[in-house]
Amino acid sequence: MNILGIGIVFSRGRGIDCFEKALQEGWRAPSEVEIKGKKSFAYQVDPQTISDKTLLKKMRRADKLSRMAVLAAADALNNSGIEITNKKIGIITSTAFGAHVTTFDFLNDILDHGEANVSPTTFSNSVHNAAASYVSSALDIEGPTLTVTQFFFSFHSALQLAQVWLDEKRCDYILVGAVEQYGDVLGYIYDSKLKQASDGRIRPFNFTPAYHVPGEGAVFFLVSKEDPENAYCKVEDIKIRHSREGGNPALRQAQGDNIVQADLNIIDTDGMLSDESVYMSTVSPHIPTAAYSPLFGSMMIGSAFNCTAGALMLKKQFYYANPVMDNPRGIHLINNARCANIELIRCIRYSCHSEKAAIYLRKNH
Repeated sequence: MNILGIGIVFSRGRGIDCFEKALQEGWRAPSEVEIKGKKSFAYQVDPQTISDKTLLKKMRRADKLSRMAVLAAADALNNSGIEITNKKIGIITSTAFGAHVTTFDFLNDILDHGEANVSPTTFSNSVHNAAASYVSSALDIEGPTLTVTQFFFSFHSALQLAQVWLDEKRCDYILVGAVEQYGDVLGYIYDSKLKQASDGRIRPFNFTPAYHVPGEGAVFFLVSKEDPENAYCKVEDIKIRHSREGGNPALRQAQGDNIVQADLNIIDTDGMLSDESVYMSTVSPHIPTAAYSPLFGSMMIGSAFNCTAGALMLKKQFYYANPVMDNPRGIHLINNARCANIELIRCIRYSCHSEKAAIYLRKNH
């Protein structure tokens, strides 16, 4: 399947042009937040970024998660430049934690006001499928709609499902994306379980200790089997290897996706694992490595943002430099922005159980 359009909302703005500008400019300090009287950092989306009154006029009571999803999905449609009237369009939204901020608001209302006096709107917004439903309503899409909820690999599973829907001809186009929101409860858990970056800077190539800075945002891709001239790239394959597959790890590595000679490895090192040394098995002295999490923060859906960077590089045939260059292990990094001949990019994610997922993006010809 091919990526025809991309929409994105993140801490530095809205739209693919904003994301490309961030790739060009590099790291910028995140905003400060306070959790239990302790100073911390987070990559938060400015409320002004998601204040599109025209597009959001049907969803005045929607929460931040749904607003980010709707704007990213709408921008993916617009970015494709394709007229999709009377076409079958599906929607697949992926998330790790869903509308957890709204869920906690709903629980607080029960504690404060009792079950009989809580807001039904808050309750309806707290369900995981609310964001996808808002996308369907706001964009007048009547095709199949589904939400994939999973911790580390929700976006990968959503891409796999999108491929199935296209193969079955259930849809002509699919809006497939990922969305996550930052909240105080999530920030508290992160700071309790993971190592906070005291200066707000994620260092993707430290591996251990790994530093996190929570983020939020949404990315949507318009995908199809069509292959127009202005398409970003092709999603060639999505592989998820679960730890229960067992066997000899060295043999699995030799027979697995490392045999594929990619032009670039993008790794999802963002501090979401307390020890990210497992990524050492994916780096190579012959293949450059990149990690763009310092631009958008630590999220279990970070693969969607890194895939956005990969899709841009394949379309532009241009390498974007790593935003943070700390490199204590001497890894072969992209250390400067430059034109390049890029054929295949591999985006790699590990879970806390050493499960591995890889997304392969190939240049359109």
